[in-house]
Amino acid sequence: MTTQHQTLALLLFSVFVAATLAITTWVSRNRHGSAEEFYVGGRLFSPMENGFAIAGDYMSAASFLGISGLIALFGYDGMLYSVGFLVAWLVVLLLVAELVRNCGRFTLADVVAARMSERPVRIAVGSSSVTVSVLYLVAQMVGAGSLVSLLLGGNSGAAQAWTVIGVGALMVIYVTLGGMRATTWIQIVKAVLLMTGSVLLTALVLVRFHGDFNQLLTSAAHRSGHGAKFLAPGLKYGGDWTSRIDFISLGLALVLGTAGLPHILSRFYTVPTARAARRSVVWSIGLIGGFYLMTIVLGFGAAALVGSDQVRASNPAGNTAIPLLALEVGGGADSTGGTVLFAVVAAVAFATILAVVAGITLASSASVAHDLYATLRRRNAAKQKQKQRSEVAVARVAAAGIGAVAIGLSLLAKDLNVAFLVGLAFAVAASANLPVLLFSLFWRNFTTRGAVWSVYGGLIPAVVLVVLSPVVSGSPTSLFPGVDFQFFPLENPGLLSIPLGFLAGWLGTVTSSEPPDAAKHAETEVRSLTGAGAV
Repeated sequence: MTTQHQTLALLLFSVFVAATLAITTWVSRNRHGSAEEFYVGGRLFSPMENGFAIAGDYMSAASFLGISGLIALFGYDGMLYSVGFLVAWLVVLLLVAELVRNCGRFTLADVVAARMSERPVRIAVGSSSVTVSVLYLVAQMVGAGSLVSLLLGGNSGAAQAWTVIGVGALMVIYVTLGGMRATTWIQIVKAVLLMTGSVLLTALVLVRFHGDFNQLLTSAAHRSGHGAKFLAPGLKYGGDWTSRIDFISLGLALVLGTAGLPHILSRFYTVPTARAARRSVVWSIGLIGGFYLMTIVLGFGAAALVGSDQVRASNPAGNTAIPLLALEVGGGADSTGGTVLFAVVAAVAFATILAVVAGITLASSASVAHDLYATLRRRNAAKQKQKQRSEVAVARVAAAGIGAVAIGLSLLAKDLNVAFLVGLAFAVAASANLPVLLFSLFWRNFTTRGAVWSVYGGLIPAVVLVVLSPVVSGSPTSLFPGVDFQFFPLENPGLLSIPLGFLAGWLGTVTSSEPPDAAKHAETEVRSLTGAGAV
């Protein structure tokens, strides 16, 4: 990139960072220090505001940078991510949004613990939520590293490392000072910026091809180097039966994973009622649906106008396809239009990353404080207010600890595609969080043992299978290419670990000596369906 690109993009980065820090500072002056204020922003957001914030939380670097990059490199097979991420919202809307809002207070564990023995359930679900959040954080921070590395000169390892550290520091500041209210407003601003940037870029790509989508696809196939195979299934996942099964595994994880993501579920608590939570999801589906349709155009546009080889040369995982496309449709590397559009798109992508990492960090620090710390600490009803304040203090410290862990893992995973990394987070969420959530809401005989077994029965196999997969060792693109302890052939564990989570929950329940509590189930059922007694 030229000095002109660097200066303009860094200037826009700085403007957004300054604006978000100003929002955070303003919010921190008006905070009351209560747990409700810190975790859910006082439940004061309207459905439209929350819908934009959910979209801002969900449309991550994996979506903007990763999916388009995968489509630019692998064509049809890359589109699975766009379809999977969008279809997943139907599961959220139909099965969990309204029920979670009615049953919970701050975190996912609140829903499960409503009818179980609290201590073991909160420890299990809290641990699972933190694991999913850290995996998701790594994907966002790798995206930030790739972006700034491109900006500062190709594949600068030092630039990537310092960017990851900088993003980690910023997300800790956002969460510790501003809590949910600052995080929500940052996500709303980011959603508006991202949708505006995506519409502009999509329009410019379609103008290049005179609105002829068929011509766009033909050009993309030609410049990809793969010809007609680029537009057919099988380029990434069709080489052999292992890759085809991996394709099914990934699809299952993407469709089921959203309903188990802690930072998405926690957004339903920021509105006053279950009806508002449902309307929030309707708003977000409209925004998210439009966005994922645009990622398809942008991915094929990058293949057609930039070329798959050039995208791969810039970043082997394809994470820089969108900025390169912006440079091209703006008029080329030496033009003013190209420079401005590149800088704008790079700044929007950076804004996307900052907003999403703030939301994830808040959700994971809430799990540490509200589920793990508050459960392990001796309860004292007389000191409830003091306990809530100490919980918030622990959440702020936890944000720093989680940030440090995510930074370390991001530096290890810096060469992996960000959408692929999010696919792993979705697989763990669908394996550990979704079974226990659905069983708690819908199965009358579900017990505490079933809940704990369900979480660990999905979480442990998912994490172990990832460690033993080609993602970590045994191939040139692994985290540790020099060693080989690969025993599991699939890159995404969802096909095996998701059924194991459901099976473990059923097995734990039927072998439990504890009788199911019919009264608590009836109370939870009425509360989840009607909102009576909801916080």
